[in-house]
Amino acid sequence: MCGLAGEFRRDGSRADVAAVERMAATMSDRGPDDSGVWAQGPTALGHRRLKIIDLSAASGQPLVDPGAGLTGVFNGCIYNYRELREELQAKGHRFFSSGDSEVVLKAYAEWGLDFVDHLIGMFAVAISERDTGRLVLARDRLGIKPLYLAETPGVVRFASTLPALLAGGGIDTSIDPVALAHYLSFHSIVPPPRTILRGVTKLPPATVRVYEADGRTSERVYWDPAFTRSAERAGWSEQDWQDALLESLTTAVRRRMVADVPVGVLLSGGLDSSLVVALLAGEGQRGLSTFSIGFDAVGGREGDEFRYSDLVAKTFDTDHHQIRVAAADLVPPLEAAVAAMSEPMVSHDCVAFHLLSEVVSQHVKVVQSGQGADEILGGYHWYPPLARIGRDQALDTYAGAFFDRDAAGLARVLNPAWLADGDPAREFVAAHLGRAGAETAVDAALRIDTQVMLTDDPVKRVDNMTMAHGLEARVPFLDHEFVELAASCPPELKLAQGGKGVLKEIGRRMLPHEVIDRPKGYFPVPGLTHLEGKLLDRVTDALRAPEARRRDLFRADYVDALLADPNAELTPLNGNKLWQLGLLEMWLQSHGID
Repeated sequence: MCGLAGEFRRDGSRADVAAVERMAATMSDRGPDDSGVWAQGPTALGHRRLKIIDLSAASGQPLVDPGAGLTGVFNGCIYNYRELREELQAKGHRFFSSGDSEVVLKAYAEWGLDFVDHLIGMFAVAISERDTGRLVLARDRLGIKPLYLAETPGVVRFASTLPALLAGGGIDTSIDPVALAHYLSFHSIVPPPRTILRGVTKLPPATVRVYEADGRTSERVYWDPAFTRSAERAGWSEQDWQDALLESLTTAVRRRMVADVPVGVLLSGGLDSSLVVALLAGEGQRGLSTFSIGFDAVGGREGDEFRYSDLVAKTFDTDHHQIRVAAADLVPPLEAAVAAMSEPMVSHDCVAFHLLSEVVSQHVKVVQSGQGADEILGGYHWYPPLARIGRDQALDTYAGAFFDRDAAGLARVLNPAWLADGDPAREFVAAHLGRAGAETAVDAALRIDTQVMLTDDPVKRVDNMTMAHGLEARVPFLDHEFVELAASCPPELKLAQGGKGVLKEIGRRMLPHEVIDRPKGYFPVPGLTHLEGKLLDRVTDALRAPEARRRDLFRADYVDALLADPNAELTPLNGNKLWQLGLLEMWLQSHGID
């Protein structure tokens, strides 16, 4: 797990090594253990390393393979690297390290652009070919590892974080009105390739992009699972599905123990993370380090789920760490969390994950997390209504449950100069829900949540907040083979028992019933959903700052009304609309965008 950066020039000049060094330097938190820069003609690569696999200097990056004529930088972890190494050795490849980074380079040398099809894991990678001058960028199937780009005539820059690109200079930092519409409508999600800034894009998940020396560009999407029923599983019983999903998830958890350092678990006390602990215990893990966080109650809302996480920790005899945070302490960690965001993210989970990661990183360098189970296995409240309608009605039902605003709502919030044409979020979701490859309305919603919402909300949140402390988070529910199997599972099995029914039945085999038969929980930070005191003051300051006044995004009458009654207007997902506006301004100001 690391941070990468680079520049590729197609205007005949040499790469700006100093700019790449500046970009890489901003990611020292992501990679505190080592750094490196490599340049050859029009290409320069930079890297910050977090040592997880092969702790020796042999796996330092950028990794140069003179025999293959390749140089690469890599962020992530390839869980099947040992098996691939053996396969590649049998094909005649010789290795000079024992890590997964070199396996990625050798896989490219062997299979070319199809190398990604052989990788099981999370990754963003950049590979430079010495002889052709070609640059190849690739991102993992679920977009767990980020890769941002800034393209201007003749120059391509890329990095693991958006702030790294800003440090390189020359970025158009004006607001993209279409992305702004997504942010304010699609619950802060800005689908790729856009970001909130006009001058920065992001490589979509499951994509390989090739930049040729002569200026040509090409790309392919190498993974797009079918959310349909398969003929070979047509006769499966409910028990068969439980057994198959349990076997696949057990494999996913086992894969994510691959490391040369200890691996812990972020234990919220919910079904998903508790099941990860149970499966690790079943794999023989003893003295497993687990970590939970809780906050003071605010406005009558509870701020912790310790009773559940404590129960799981006791059941499986883990080395458990309980982290308590007082409400009065939230402003400094909020500032730190905003600074760590590559893009503005409204979820208050960001603060929780940032605080949790700060403590966890003092004990371990790798953790497993239960992130993704709700999107993969139907855990959200908007799925059951979709089961009662046809696909042609899915858009209205989905938007009604998930969207924060429609086009008319945007017109009440934004000043006219910032309104995009049409209704970008609704148009995007309509196109995605209408794509072939999803059998029912539920399948279509699970697909967009798996391929878009999950990547650009929960997954990004966990990556940004954990890596701000040099902590690698691994997500077994996003093992692509598990996702493929779950996508083909009948929706009624997933939606049973109020959601994630098939997973709950798996959990009954090994977890205390209290963890399963309980209301759905979230990572609660009441102080950020019920704004008052210092947090309200901070949001007010952001919205009334000189930079905000110059930018003039929001209608003054709308902002004044929210500030007069800060907790009155909530999103369909119980988010605070004042917080949504204030967070955007805080993020822009934190990153020096005027």
